[in-house]
Amino acid sequence: MITADPTNERQRAHAYLDLLPPEQLSAVRGLLETMLDPLSRTLANAPIEDEEISEEEERAVAESIEWLKHNKPIPHEEVLAEFGLTLEDFERMGRSPLSQEPNGADR
Repeated sequence: MITADPTNERQRAHAYLDLLPPEQLSAVRGLLETMLDPLSRTLANAPIEDEEISEEEERAVAESIEWLKHNKPIPHEEVLAEFGLTLEDFERMGRSPLSQEPNGADR
């Protein structure tokens, strides 16, 4: 079985795109979007971040960068463990809507 060279395939796809009339480009773009995984599609369609970064946020980032120069990063799993959670719990929470019940019980 011959494996296609990804760089060559990409170049050929670009060449074909350059040959398409403008009215067909949006159709091809739509097809490519449907081929992407949901996260990539969401990121590709996300609006450009145009909110200004506050001085407080800039300071917090600078402090974090400085801290990392002198300390090891803390793995996500360790942070979750401090709250009694596992990575599986965290991923499940990301897939489940928040409860609307006053006592926090799921419906």
